[in-house]
Amino acid sequence: MTLPTPAVSGADPHSLAIVGAQVVVLDELRELDIGIADGVVQELAPTLQQTYAQTLHAKGLVALPGLIDTQVHLREPGLEHKEDLATGSNAAAAGGVTTFLEMPNTRPPTTTQAAWHDKVQRAIGRSRVDFAFYAGATADNADELRGLEGRPGHAGTKIFMGSSTGTLLVADDAGVRTHLRAGRMRVAVHAEDETRLRALQRAVPATRPHDHPERRDAEAAAIAVRRLLDLCIETMRPVHVLHVTSADECELLRQHPGRRLATAEVTPQHLLLSAPDCYDRLGNLAVMNPPIRTEDHRQALWAALRDGTLTLIGTDHAPHTLAEKARPYPDCPSGMPGLQTLLPLLLDQADKGTCSLAEIARWTAQRPAQAFQIQGKGGLVPGLDGDVVLCDLALDAELTPDRVQSRCGWSPFLGQRLRGWPRYTVVRGQIVFAEGQLVGAPIGRPVKLGKPLAIMPGR
Repeated sequence: MTLPTPAVSGADPHSLAIVGAQVVVLDELRELDIGIADGVVQELAPTLQQTYAQTLHAKGLVALPGLIDTQVHLREPGLEHKEDLATGSNAAAAGGVTTFLEMPNTRPPTTTQAAWHDKVQRAIGRSRVDFAFYAGATADNADELRGLEGRPGHAGTKIFMGSSTGTLLVADDAGVRTHLRAGRMRVAVHAEDETRLRALQRAVPATRPHDHPERRDAEAAAIAVRRLLDLCIETMRPVHVLHVTSADECELLRQHPGRRLATAEVTPQHLLLSAPDCYDRLGNLAVMNPPIRTEDHRQALWAALRDGTLTLIGTDHAPHTLAEKARPYPDCPSGMPGLQTLLPLLLDQADKGTCSLAEIARWTAQRPAQAFQIQGKGGLVPGLDGDVVLCDLALDAELTPDRVQSRCGWSPFLGQRLRGWPRYTVVRGQIVFAEGQLVGAPIGRPVKLGKPLAIMPGR
């Protein structure tokens, strides 16, 4: 491991100078130094003017803003045999993710102020990176959740319009409308139509994982997205459509009048895997909700991401044990891990020419911060938090089990060679991951989200 040079007398003992890195500026790489003190970027310049306690020499590395993952499931409380806040945050740090927003379908679910507060307290002193937690919508807790708005560590409300992992569900328009009227923060939504899901699960045989996209088809997603966008217009409440999977949803998000109140997300799994190949190769490991679909949908997702119809990339990190995933379909749980592999997968795509480094920064840092108005996050800009990931674009390595930090111990991308890996992760000026190793004690703290911009820049 290469550690920073020793402290300089008279400087803030927690300050850090990152020197010689290539930084993305207006779609170009420029060699700039980054000075961080008091947790905040102070300088971004060819030569630093201030004195910093530590110096990290980053010649040959590319600096990106720390990633923000807007959808993770860290399984605590109640399901810690799959993952917990400590192991999940280790995976985040190893993957260059410096802030995560965590989902409420734990056991018990996070549906009260007390349950949300318990999660925040569990994370303090155990998470290596910064965090916030969603609260889960039920038929009768809209007023309860409204009282969380504005508190540090509150990511907003999560609505399941279709049933998935756990028991949370608000399937009818009246229930969704009640929650949309009960606050101002952007609401995150799992948009699948429950009525159609139930009809499909009665009608379509469940014999193998290849049946999964038919039992949760693209029409179920499109129906729910259309209903949601209609309700956006009615309530004027901003929403975030989670894990978009189909060309049908993309077209709605382009054309529907409610699109200007909506941001939308796609996962790396849906960008990089397609049916039936993923089910042939991975079997139950490829099962997630909503499903991986055919190649035409995958190509439509890339097109929608590039043209701004889809706002950002989030992983839907949803770990289960290999023993659980080995249960016969459809009894195997849905979901797969993704926190640690988000950045290496995208860097490998940049090497292949599929996307640019500037797009990666935009999709994983700038736009997540804008969509949720995450204070202090989203870019390598003086005045924002000193969250940095230093990447080696020339490092070509296989994703092996020994690299996996998640407690579940697997990835759908195991065995793949990827070109481009994070070497250092910095949270508010403190190194939390260096040269393959976790560094120091957990320092993560709650982030504060504001009232979102009703219309995202560029939409």
